Amino acid sequence: MRTQHPTVRLADFTDDFAADPYSAFAALRSRESVHHVRFPTGEESWLVIGHEEVRAAFVDPRLRNDVRHSADFEDDGLFAVGRNMLQVDPPDHTRLRTLVAREFTARRVQALRPRVQEAAGGLLDTVVADGRADLVAAYAYPLPLTIICELLGVPDVDRAVFRAWSTKVVALDDAEQSARAMREMAAYLAGLAEEKRRLRDAAESDLLHALVRTHDGDGADRLTPEELLGMAFLLLVAGHETTVNLIANAVHLLLGHPGQLTALRADPELLKGAVEETLRFESPAPAGTYRYTAEPITLGGTRIPAGARVVLSIASANRDPARYPAPDRFDIRRDPAATRAHLAFGHGLHHCLGTPLARLEAGLALRILLDRFPRLAFDGDSTPRWRTSLMRSLRELPVRW
Repeated sequence: MRTQHPTVRLADFTDDFAADPYSAFAALRSRESVHHVRFPTGEESWLVIGHEEVRAAFVDPRLRNDVRHSADFEDDGLFAVGRNMLQVDPPDHTRLRTLVAREFTARRVQALRPRVQEAAGGLLDTVVADGRADLVAAYAYPLPLTIICELLGVPDVDRAVFRAWSTKVVALDDAEQSARAMREMAAYLAGLAEEKRRLRDAAESDLLHALVRTHDGDGADRLTPEELLGMAFLLLVAGHETTVNLIANAVHLLLGHPGQLTALRADPELLKGAVEETLRFESPAPAGTYRYTAEPITLGGTRIPAGARVVLSIASANRDPARYPAPDRFDIRRDPAATRAHLAFGHGLHHCLGTPLARLEAGLALRILLDRFPRLAFDGDSTPRWRTSLMRSLRELPVRW
């Protein structure tokens, strides 16, 4: 067991960590599965990178989500809006998740299929005559944003400003701008919740109305004001950001692998494999939310002290050769059962609640796009331009048809 750990600078392994984190992860995995690292942003943390270790860490009760277990939480720099499921542990996590889980059951999600199809078709209708578009701005972003805003009850006129806030919230290159966007979004959501409260007896049945009613109730499961705000924020941001990147990354990968795109067009049964392989190969959320050690723990033979901040690298785990043969090869024909065991949506108690919705939206978005545009291709340079973000997020995706 190692107890002395020099801090590793991830920037030493790659010229541009945002563009290529995988070479750094591969080099580190060849040494150990857990390291103390300094990210290019200057932040230091314990980084877990092996698939087996990341999977185990997701369910280790000694790793907590509540920042109060951090040795320096008072000046940790962690921005948050309200108090949400990703920042609490059981029993609060269990209570909060139960309140919204019924909105994301497989049956309810499947009932959204016609609306997702309608929204996707409508977005493509607006650009079809142009012959080209930035697919991120025209399709990948507005589709899941439309669906989650309709579920929550965000008015149409507010979605453009919400999109701008959300992009800034997950950015890593300007902490002040991110914090400002969170404050503005918090104020907006508080106002929207109050508006829903005034219309509480109306015939509307969106999810934010339901959360307001839970907040105003008198049962043991009622939401506090901070929890109401946190739940609305989490559902809105997490409810679309991951899917935006899943759709855009899938299209970019398929266009960059024309043989596999041809196979997918010839065999629609490969669609699920394309979605799952994208989730594995270019995980939309590269890491889980921060964990904090409630006591000293040993992961992968490495001793981590109490109060330490721990990052679970989903991106690295999903490219671990100990789990996936030829992990750096994009292959939609991989065994679906094996590929579906990826960690793109997390694992354990905090497994992403919106997983069924993300899969539905991405699958429909790809099928409708490819059916509509049989000659879809890159419009110019195919080199991906990645945002410096908490997400694996393309800045743009110029395509033509």
